[in-house]
Order: sequence, then C-alpha cells, then structure tokens
Amino acid sequence: MTSIAIEGDFIETKKKGLIFDVKGLLHPKDKIICFLRYYPDSNGDRIRNDTRYSKIYDLEQRYEFLRKNYPDFIFYSNQTDMELQGVNIKEIKQIYKPKNCYKNLKKADNLSQNQQKALNFCDILINNTQITNDNIGITGSIMVGLDGENSDIDVVIYETDISKRIQEELKKIYLNEKIPVRKYNLEEFKKHYEFRAGSSGISFENFMRSEKHKLHQGKFQETDFFIRYIKSPQDWPGKFSDYLYKNYGRIKLKAEILDSSDSIFTPCSYKIKPLRLLELVPFSNEIELSQIHEICSFRGRFCEQAIDQEKVYIEGKLEKVLSKKKNEYFRIILGEYKEDKMMYCNNTN
Repeated sequence: MTSIAIEGDFIETKKKGLIFDVKGLLHPKDKIICFLRYYPDSNGDRIRNDTRYSKIYDLEQRYEFLRKNYPDFIFYSNQTDMELQGVNIKEIKQIYKPKNCYKNLKKADNLSQNQQKALNFCDILINNTQITNDNIGITGSIMVGLDGENSDIDVVIYETDISKRIQEELKKIYLNEKIPVRKYNLEEFKKHYEFRAGSSGISFENFMRSEKHKLHQGKFQETDFFIRYIKSPQDWPGKFSDYLYKNYGRIKLKAEILDSSDSIFTPCSYKIKPLRLLELVPFSNEIELSQIHEICSFRGRFCEQAIDQEKVYIEGKLEKVLSKKKNEYFRIILGEYKEDKMMYCNNTN
C-alpha cells in the first residue's frame, strides 16, 4: 500500500506553518514520519510570500527545537522503539511532491536562476539516459520555494530498474566533457568531510575511499547536486504495521559486504556477513553474530558507502526486526547519531 507521502516529499503543517521532509516509504496510518526542515522566523534568511524562514539541518537540533517550541510533533513509536518526529495526517496543510515540482517548472515562465538550473540538470539526465519525465522530480528547498543563493539541486529518481540504469549511465555523463556535470575536486571533498564526517572520528583518507566512487553527487554548472533513488512500490517491504523493532543498543562491528545492490536507494541497505563483534552495549550476551544480517540507513550520506566483498568497520544502533512473516533478525541502523559510521578496514583483528 502506497503512503500519501514518501521519501523526497515535504509536508507543511496547518497551524504553525512548519515544513518537514518525509523519511522512508512506510508510515503509520494516522501520521507521516518526517523531520523538521524549515520554520517561520522573523530573523530567517529564507523568504517565501513575505514570510521569513530558517532552516535546520542537524538532526539533534531539530529535536531540540521541536521539544522546546512544538513538542506535539515529537512522538514515541512503540513500533520502532524510538522517539520520532512526525505530522498527524489531520494536521497536514500541503504535501509537496518532487514530480509535481518538475512538471510545474516545465510549464512555468520567468524561472529563477536556481529553478532553471535544476530544470536543466533534470533535462540533461533525461536526454542522456533512458528515463522519461514521469521518473524524475525536484525536491529540497526549490520545491518549497525556500531556496537561497547557494542552494543545492536535489533530484529524485523513481522506479527500481530505472534507478540502477541511471547509475551506470552517470559514469558516461561524467566522462563527457561537453556536459557540465563533474565530480567534486579535492578542496570540495574537504568541505564535505567537515560537514558530513568531521565529528565522526573517520579520517579524511578513509572518508575519501568511499566518497570518490559515489555517482549520485557532484557539481552541475558549479552547483552541488544530489540524486536520491526511490524503489518501485512493488519492491517496498510491505506495510509499516508488518514490522516491530526493538532497540538493542550501540554496536561496533567488523563485517564483510555481501550485497550492496540496494546501497543507491533511500533508505539504503547492505547485506553483510559479521566477522567480529567489538562492542555491544548493553545486550552483548543476548545475540549470536550470525543473526545480524544487514546495515540500513535513512540518511543519504550512507548511500554507495561500500561495495561487495569489502571489509568494513561499522558503528551504529543494533535493532531486532520482527515481521508478520515470522522472520526475526538483527540490523544495524546508521545516521541517528554523529558518531555513526561505516568505513573501510583492511583487517578483521
């Protein structure tokens, strides 16, 4: 069953005018799991319809702001065994859809520089790959009319097979000197390192081992772009109510990547073979290593992080997953804390 809002969509609330970005593909019946991105603020640097807004990116700051000002948008989920942000369906004023944004910009006149550049980037993808207008959308600040001078281009590609095909065709686009699409240079990677991994304990060299191979990010006409891939609805893992999760604490583990084919999608996942448990607090005596089957993340920075047969060091949250199909296994969730990491390691000692 398809939710009314999925990854890549944004939600605006009725009463407070808050704008949230939707996380994941599966949601409870009465609300959408989403995280605060913009809020009305007389001192904000973003303007839409004469109203100023401020943007919050850091996950901890989003929780702190809501807890202090709008605690109704934070709830504890028994299903996921964790505190989440979300908007009750009755409180939704508008749902912004990336596909609609792209189609509306195609029909509009007098586009801003950011809008035109985002549209041009989408057209380059369409003209140099086998996708159509129905498989692409524009999300992020441009979609909700809150883009600034240095805003990124955030694109969403829909459908499983099409997403995989574009990843391969991007390799050719990067090599085509006639197309103004390129990967980051060393100085740009250094800025991304400070922003994405500066407080995680990962060295710049290890950061670069993963980042330099990623195809879903780069520069278009000197503007940052990020491509988010969404699986076809028939490939989604059932309904939100089909699963129950239990938090088993923080884990440090070394593992081998068995299958990284779903690493391009959001949420992304990796099938793993655990090699060595380094730390598990506080439930270290309650699980067997062979029960840990995968790594999962709802954060784009963990997409394309590792490849098949690579040995990785992982630090994140361990969850037990119970499904209606009676399957029971463990997975590691990355992205809830700044210390979370997955990085290459050349040994299992």
